[in-house]
Amino acid sequence: MSSSTEKPKLVYPEFLSARYTLLRELGQGAYGIVSAARDKKTGTDVAIKKVHNVFQKPILAKRALREIKLLRHFAGHENITSILDMETADNMNFNEIYISQELMEADLHQIIRSEQPLSDAHYQYFIYQICRGLKYIHSANVLHRDLKPGNLLVNADCELKICDFGLARGLTDSQDVGFMTEYVATRWYRAPEIMLAFRNYTKAIDMWSVGCILAELLGGKPLFKGRDYVDQLNQILGVLGTPDDATLSRIGSDRAQMYIRSLPKMKVVPWQHLYPKASPNALDLLNRLLQFDPEKRLTVEQALAHPYLESYHDSEDEPSHPQLFDFSFEVVDNIDEMKAMISDEIKEFKRKIAGGASDGLVLPTVPKPQELSGNIRSPQEPVERDYRHEDHNGPMDIDEELKMKGH
Repeated sequence: MSSSTEKPKLVYPEFLSARYTLLRELGQGAYGIVSAARDKKTGTDVAIKKVHNVFQKPILAKRALREIKLLRHFAGHENITSILDMETADNMNFNEIYISQELMEADLHQIIRSEQPLSDAHYQYFIYQICRGLKYIHSANVLHRDLKPGNLLVNADCELKICDFGLARGLTDSQDVGFMTEYVATRWYRAPEIMLAFRNYTKAIDMWSVGCILAELLGGKPLFKGRDYVDQLNQILGVLGTPDDATLSRIGSDRAQMYIRSLPKMKVVPWQHLYPKASPNALDLLNRLLQFDPEKRLTVEQALAHPYLESYHDSEDEPSHPQLFDFSFEVVDNIDEMKAMISDEIKEFKRKIAGGASDGLVLPTVPKPQELSGNIRSPQEPVERDYRHEDHNGPMDIDEELKMKGH
C-alpha cells in the first residue's frame, strides 16, 4: 500500500475525474490498478479499481464480465465487496472499466505480514465472516476458487469482505471442460483434489482454502508453501499423512496416484505440534477443514456451527441467496459480444441506482464485537509480497510435472 505522500502514478480520465478526486494509488496487479479516491458527490472515500486491457483477449473479457455479474448478484451482503459505481468511456471503443467499491484499510495478507498483535478473538471473527460470506456464495451454487488472504479486505473495525470473483465457477459446470481454465493462480491455497484431478469437484475446494487461511492466522505464515505442484503435494502429505486407499482410488490422475503410492507411508503431524499456542477449538476446526478427502471436510454451514465460532454464530443472521447464479454467459467467447454484455450490465446498474433502488438485497447486519472495534491498523509501509504461488511458469498440471521429474 503506497504512502499518501507519494505522487500517484495513475491519472484519471476526464469522465472519471469529473466525479472523483484521486487520493493515492493502493496497489497494482496483473489485471489493473486500485486507487483511493474521494467521491465529490457524496464526500465519501472509495476504492476505484481500474481494469485495463479488458478486451485484449477473450479470457480477460470473460473474467471482467464474470466479476461484474457476480458482484451484482451478491450485492448487499456485508461480507462480500459491493459495486458502488461503474464508469467507462461513453462510446463502445472503451478498453478500461473503473469500478468504485468500499474503501478498506488493508487485506488480510497485509494484516498478517504487518506483525501487529492479533488475538484468538480476531481469528474467530475473521473466519466467521469468511464463512458467513461464503455461505451466501455457496447457496447460489457458486465456487469462489480463489480464497486467500489477499482476496479478503479488512477495515479498522475488523469488518471483512470477500473480493475478486474472476476465477469463480458454477457447481454444475462441466468438470472436464473449462473448470481448470485460468486456474493457474494461488497454489498454496488450492485443494488437493484440484491438483490431483479427482473425479468431481465440490464446494469443499473453498473450505480447504478457509482451512489454509485459519492456519496462516494461527502461525503467521502460509502452511503449505510449495515451489511447484509436486512440492505442494509433498508438503500436504508431510502434514496430513498418506491418504487411505479409498481416497487414493478417487484420484483421477493415474500418474499422481502411483506417485503417492510409491512414497514411504507418512504419519499425521498433530496440529498442536505445529500451533502449540492455538486453542483446542481452533485446532479442531482446522483439522476438520484440512481433510485430504473432500467428502470428510466440513461444509460452510457446519463450519459456522462449530464451537470455535459460537460467539458469533446466529443461523438467523447468516442468509442464503434466494437465487442460483446464472452462468449461461460463459458459453460466449466473442469479444464484441462480451463488450456489449458488460456495457449492458453497467447501464442496468446505473438505471437501478439512479432510480433509488438498491442493486442487491437488503440483508441483516453482522454484529461487531466491541472489544475488536478500531484496533486494526493499515500498514504504514508497503508489505513485501511473495508471488511465487501465483505466478506459475511451469507445467500446467501435476501429470506433466511428474513426467518431467521422471516419476
